[in-house]
Amino acid sequence: MAEMREKKVPRLSHLDEAGRARMVNVSDKDVTHRVAVARGRIIMKPETLALIVERKVDKGDVFAVARVAGIMAAKKTPELIPMCHPLNISAVEISLTPRENPARVEIEATVRVSGKTGVEMEAMTAVVVCGLTIYDMCKAVDREMSLETVRLMQKSGGKSGTFTRGK
Repeated sequence: MAEMREKKVPRLSHLDEAGRARMVNVSDKDVTHRVAVARGRIIMKPETLALIVERKVDKGDVFAVARVAGIMAAKKTPELIPMCHPLNISAVEISLTPRENPARVEIEATVRVSGKTGVEMEAMTAVVVCGLTIYDMCKAVDREMSLETVRLMQKSGGKSGTFTRGK
């Protein structure tokens, strides 16, 4: 127990010395090119995946709508996540890949910016909203879909450098 107390816990940047929430001041940070890649997946029944791939979902082209929703979500992230800085995003790329066994759509979002803070939250938000959009468009035929494993895969730029997840 004493060993646990002796270890220094990293200070959370969104809390001040008194423990109050704050937005991190990035005024003195350098502008660098930053990229973040996030992934997730939505699991579904094989029949649902077939409807999506064959473009037979009554609400329209699921992939087209989900891709636009993901791009919009990345741009709106500061409105959803309280301490996120508004960023002038340079690019958002959304990849939606149908897979079988289990039936699913693999979602990947890549977000780019030249700025003073990273775009990890924007990439993960894009993945989540893509998945939620797929769910919304297909829920009439499959309410058992599940959005899973949303995670940051890679980020580069800034003082902390590059991060790459194992898998």
